[in-house]
Amino acid sequence: MKQDYPFSKNISLAFKNDPPGQWLLTLPEGCIRLSSGYPEPLLVPAVGLKTAAVRLLEEEQDLPLQYMGSPRILQLKEFIQKRLAERGVEVAKEELLVTSGACQGIDLIARILLDDQAVVALESPTYMEALEVFQNYTEHFMAIPVDEQGLDTEQFAEMLENGKRDGLKMPRILYTIPTSQNPTGTTLTAKRRKRLLELAEEFDFLILEDDAYGELGFTQRPRLLKAMDDNNRVLHIGSMSKVVAPGMRIGWVAGPEKLIKVLSWFKKDLNHPFAQSTMASFLESIDFDDHLKLLTDAYQAKSTAMIEALEQFMPPAVTWYVPEGGYFVWVKISGVDTAEMLSQALDAGVSYVPGKHFFLDQERCEYLRLSFSYADAEAIVRGIQKLAEVVAANVPEKTGQES
Repeated sequence: MKQDYPFSKNISLAFKNDPPGQWLLTLPEGCIRLSSGYPEPLLVPAVGLKTAAVRLLEEEQDLPLQYMGSPRILQLKEFIQKRLAERGVEVAKEELLVTSGACQGIDLIARILLDDQAVVALESPTYMEALEVFQNYTEHFMAIPVDEQGLDTEQFAEMLENGKRDGLKMPRILYTIPTSQNPTGTTLTAKRRKRLLELAEEFDFLILEDDAYGELGFTQRPRLLKAMDDNNRVLHIGSMSKVVAPGMRIGWVAGPEKLIKVLSWFKKDLNHPFAQSTMASFLESIDFDDHLKLLTDAYQAKSTAMIEALEQFMPPAVTWYVPEGGYFVWVKISGVDTAEMLSQALDAGVSYVPGKHFFLDQERCEYLRLSFSYADAEAIVRGIQKLAEVVAANVPEKTGQES
């Protein structure tokens, strides 16, 4: 971008990176969308939200459309407090900020805590939009490997100890998606959750717990890091995007009152009164636990369909993690650059997101992310079959024989 304007130092720093959204694909007509981390269309409660909006306007007339919005905005905040309490996190209203989606929460936190000298620790791979946000504020990162049990806390501990010994800057924050991680689908074990909190205390950093998929566990919901936090080290980030509708842009941050007050200061009045009021109207009309069960049953069935299709059709050189919830399956194809292979997959009628977009180092990458959330089960199986044919044509012969 040509800089003809007196941009701030931090804005100029952001221009060193690629523009956001480079991972978004233009899909050919009829392509099976295994790239889209979106809710299944039939699971988005469009009729329920329409009914909620009509009821809201009939009862309150102009109020939801005014700057201050409906009294139901407070009701939405109380609903979030109640859900958090049911998961072991008691927060006062002063310790909770409703945001325009989880990404606004991440950006606000980065805005008040980071500068161009700050170090951010994060999972590798990690959520690409969070990575884009943090790269707007700093160039200094600590990338922690992820395995089938989530973030590798022992490697993280070793990295911290070595860095401290060598006089390196310690991370100011750690960003993590401990439950049904995007993109790997892995869930951090209870032992590692405890260890992560110990490291935060020992090395004096804050934890950003992104819980976007935390309500979508297939069999259980692991204990929140925030529920285990005795030292106010955790800022909990939540969202309605994956459990109701992403276009409503309802998220939140729960944390110490002092930090929430500063986040509010910079958020100012950038609310969406109508969206928040409509969401509150919708939530008061449903049994949320029943709603979640509908979602988790559907996504578990589709996850099973994807895993079984991978097992049936993929060459031996391909491996993956089996998710316990969420939207995604993380796939490794030994010896194949998945970014180079993408055009062939699109020509065959199936999409995915190349793994390079989830790493700081976006060079050759053998991983890709599949989503089972958007397409129906039949399309998922057909999509995996198509993808497997493309993969088989690209896997090096020696790799396929050795695996």
